[in-house]
Amino acid sequence: MKTSDPDSKKKYIDESFRDSVATINQEGKRNWIYPQKPSGKYYKARTWLSILYVLVFFTLPFIKYNDEPLFLFNVIERKFILFGVIFWPQDFFIFGIGMVTMVIFIALFTVAFGRLFCGWVCPQTIFMEMIFRKIEYWIEGDAPQQKALTKMPWNKEKILKRGGKWLIFFMLSFVISNTFLAYIIGIDELLKIISEPVSQHLAGFISLLLFTSIFFFVFAWFREQACIVVCPYGRLQGVLMDRDTMVVAYDYVRGEKRAKFKKNEIRTHGDCIDCGQCVKVCPTGIDIRNGTQLECVNCTACIDACDFMMEKVGFEKGLIRYASENNIASKTKQRFTPRMMAYSGVLTILVGVLVFLLVTRTDVDATILRTQGQLYQEQENNQISNLYNIKVINKTRKEMPIELKLENTDGNIELVGNNSLIAPPEGLTEGTFFVKIDKSLVKERKNKLVIGVYSGDKKIETIKTNFLGPFIN
Repeated sequence: MKTSDPDSKKKYIDESFRDSVATINQEGKRNWIYPQKPSGKYYKARTWLSILYVLVFFTLPFIKYNDEPLFLFNVIERKFILFGVIFWPQDFFIFGIGMVTMVIFIALFTVAFGRLFCGWVCPQTIFMEMIFRKIEYWIEGDAPQQKALTKMPWNKEKILKRGGKWLIFFMLSFVISNTFLAYIIGIDELLKIISEPVSQHLAGFISLLLFTSIFFFVFAWFREQACIVVCPYGRLQGVLMDRDTMVVAYDYVRGEKRAKFKKNEIRTHGDCIDCGQCVKVCPTGIDIRNGTQLECVNCTACIDACDFMMEKVGFEKGLIRYASENNIASKTKQRFTPRMMAYSGVLTILVGVLVFLLVTRTDVDATILRTQGQLYQEQENNQISNLYNIKVINKTRKEMPIELKLENTDGNIELVGNNSLIAPPEGLTEGTFFVKIDKSLVKERKNKLVIGVYSGDKKIETIKTNFLGPFIN
């Protein structure tokens, strides 16, 4: 159907949907969503992507590098490992820059592509729609069979189907919680919790049960509410998205006014045959024909359903497709807007800073400070000494002997109480030492001092501090 006035089409769209959400009925109670099983090219693509996603998720905790997990997010011990590199609290500023970079990336991605992340790679969507929902279809059948089962009294069939589904859901939630915990404490600690008596790992066992209960609750009952009620990402749409953002959209210019399809008719209406398939397959129960909505997670189920119906009646596919509002209303191509340029500029700068920090990050952090309350001491052989404290953080997995050398003056360094300074693997060592310099070399009240921190023949850090001497007129 052709039209020259796109805005005139909008009058057919019912705006009453904005007064409520599909998951809550008029009495304010939960309206259970029974989405019809989707099929089509997008669903197949999401299935293959989900298989890859699940394989990566469940195998990463078992991959080690130098006897350490490839990925570890141990908040309890404040130890983080990314691609085999250990990060400690002293590297928190790098994580801070990384988090800001991620926020800007999300903002830019949302401005350009809307909630593409939600539909394709969000863990909630992957597990809910591509794993738990498929198990539900396998046991209970498609939407009509599920509705019939819900209305059915608790007989043998209902107990077996619902009980079997919940049992599988709980077991799968237990596996997911174990994997999730492995990312936090490491696979070795997790195996200890599993294999050793519960009394020795009571806290770990309780954590497993807690995570399992949460996952079971989310995937068995809470479901799409996690995206609608809990997740803040959907609410960013109103701030970040504009008429140039690419979303899953209904082409109302082509589709309105809706009318049922009749074979061999001379059609004077829009291409939408009002079959309702796009609503039936939606996992959040919305009607995409009403426009972009908070509940839409861009899962593309409505695209597959609509394309199937268009093909059946001999109409062109793409009535529902990835498109922007301007693309539909004005037939304009997707463009790189000033907002996208601004976000891209900031993102490029932050990525550059983050890469620089990661490249220049050292495996050993050393801090040298003059001991508080101490001035200088006059020593034998016409020498002056200052007392310093040193703290060395070893981020590597091997023991590191530490040696200190004066870089910009003659003199010597004497450790207090120890003949050597050794930084344990993934640990901290502290010490106290004197710096002794001939009085003839101390020219000012406050002198610049450069100390090199070495491990073997390798200099790992250069530290600048002050050396106090007697007052000179």
